[in-house]
Amino acid sequence: MKKIEAIIKPFKLDEVKEALHEVGVSGITVTEAKGFGRQKGHTELYRGAEYVVDFLPKVKLEVVVSDELADRIVEAIAAAAQTGRIGDGKIFVSHVETALRIRTGEKDDAAI
Repeated sequence: MKKIEAIIKPFKLDEVKEALHEVGVSGITVTEAKGFGRQKGHTELYRGAEYVVDFLPKVKLEVVVSDELADRIVEAIAAAAQTGRIGDGKIFVSHVETALRIRTGEKDDAAI
């Protein structure tokens, strides 16, 4: 099993969710996040004063899938989240040792 974490721009969430649904993802976890990468934030002007905004709003998606689906899901997220501008985000893939559905006791692939 693989855990795929994607950090994307918030306005791309609906498009990514639709793309995941089309490739067969049955559930995702979404967390609001703040952060910066190479863009290092930006400055804003408010009532004549300049403010540095270090952390930009982002959305973090997490999904655990079978090994066979992982590549297709990464491609779907990348295609749906891409704007072509700086700050589009990142996708991380890691191995998951085991999964357990608490309600039924199902393990591993049956649990996801």
